[in-house]
Amino acid sequence: MNRLEHLHALHDSSETYDICIIGGGATGLGAAVDAAARGHSVALIERGDFAHGTSSRSTKLIHGGLRYLKQGNIALVMEALRERGRLARNAPHLVHDLAFVIPNYKWWEGPYYGLGMKMYDQLAGKLGLGPSERLSKEETIRAIPTIEPDGLVGGVIYHDGQFDDARLAIHLAMTAAGLGARLANRVRCRGLIKERGIIRGVEAEDLESGESFTIRARCVINATGVFVDQVRAMDEPESKPMIGFSQGVHVVLPREFLPGDAAIMVPKMKDGRVLFAVPWHDRVILGTTDTPRPEASLEPVPLPEEIDFIMKHAACYLTRDPSRADILSVFAGLRPVIGPDQEGKAVEMAHEHTTRISAAGLVSITGGKWTTYRKMAEDVVDHAEMVAGLDAMRCITDTLQVHAASRERAPDGPLRVYGSDASLIEDLKEPEKVHPLLPLTRAEVRWHAREEMALHVEDVLSRRSRSLLLDARASMEAAPVVAAILAEELRRDAAWREREVAAYRQLAAGYLAPEEVRPEP
Repeated sequence: MNRLEHLHALHDSSETYDICIIGGGATGLGAAVDAAARGHSVALIERGDFAHGTSSRSTKLIHGGLRYLKQGNIALVMEALRERGRLARNAPHLVHDLAFVIPNYKWWEGPYYGLGMKMYDQLAGKLGLGPSERLSKEETIRAIPTIEPDGLVGGVIYHDGQFDDARLAIHLAMTAAGLGARLANRVRCRGLIKERGIIRGVEAEDLESGESFTIRARCVINATGVFVDQVRAMDEPESKPMIGFSQGVHVVLPREFLPGDAAIMVPKMKDGRVLFAVPWHDRVILGTTDTPRPEASLEPVPLPEEIDFIMKHAACYLTRDPSRADILSVFAGLRPVIGPDQEGKAVEMAHEHTTRISAAGLVSITGGKWTTYRKMAEDVVDHAEMVAGLDAMRCITDTLQVHAASRERAPDGPLRVYGSDASLIEDLKEPEKVHPLLPLTRAEVRWHAREEMALHVEDVLSRRSRSLLLDARASMEAAPVVAAILAEELRRDAAWREREVAAYRQLAAGYLAPEEVRPEP
């Protein structure tokens, strides 16, 4: 993807797109792929970077949602399990099977969770990833060598999907571009164009150059996640909010805390939350929390008590208690929660999505989760076709291969997430790492700049690679090397490099673990 080429096309005032999408997260990019695959002309703008917000801060799981099964929301679980199977088939370089163990410390937990997991298997049907099984104490310890053995009576093992969220977002952008969509990051929507009370496009601003331009379209989709109400207010200033906000925090630890191939899933702690300990990119992710927050933020801040909650409960299930000194990174994401009541409190916590069409024709979609992004995109494009007066075309994304997917097994190692693009990166012949503690190579940085619209050090270290999440401090030390390579590729000067390094280090400081939370005397 060449950003300048896409921007040039978006600047063409003579073009009227069938659909213009605001938002470059999972939902917006999925909609761009779907609409372009149906043959519609598509424009997409994202004010930050692709997957800048919630879409790069997930638990890295493609799953049906066991807590929704317990709540009796069978339809939501079945939809998610179907989508999980489709995504594993359409993006095998990014989505893979992961075994999860539910440790049992009470005699009744084995048959109870075992029965639930058999139902989970049945709902997945032919798209299942593997059968669930009851485990003895010895088998549980073999699967999770660092599980707390005191009081352990056994376990239940089941299978779900794991992925790299930001990498999938980039490959969805490349898929959409390959289908003819025009996309650009770092472009914000300044307002909506209306003619005779009907929305006919957006007023856009390139945040890199400061230049303003218009994008005309027959329909505008608002897919801005937690910022959905801000765009709705551009259309209807008095509109009531669609959503509230819930914060999920994750802590990243060294792999030694979970050296086996399986993850730990604790389905219910004392406050009702689910705890995950998941191996990912040779690290371990612990999470998550569900903390109501008053407003949306592009860089949500983990609360000390949220980190304390995760660390305290993880210590109950691991033989070695993790400390703040062990934390490599901590990150937070905001979930859009559908249905705030009259007092602004969230009344629906399930990961369902909703779509609304305003009197002027703005199609807004929010909610959902990564697992069901494709179905969300199908639903919102169906609505957009109706609003735009387009011929209803059949959705084909249930079998559409994501960019760089290959029938052959992707190569092992850090380049696996690039799929068939891995060989092109190897051809650049710069295998040197940008930092000894990070897998990122110089060749990858060049690829990010040339083919994936990386414009800033943050884009490379946070989303094109996952360096910021894997080791925040090491990524800060790698920033000058990345800035130098980007400066070569983007033709920037020394002053730009210095600004980029300073800005990145300030950002990354927010991913370092704060001091231990101490109880009040």
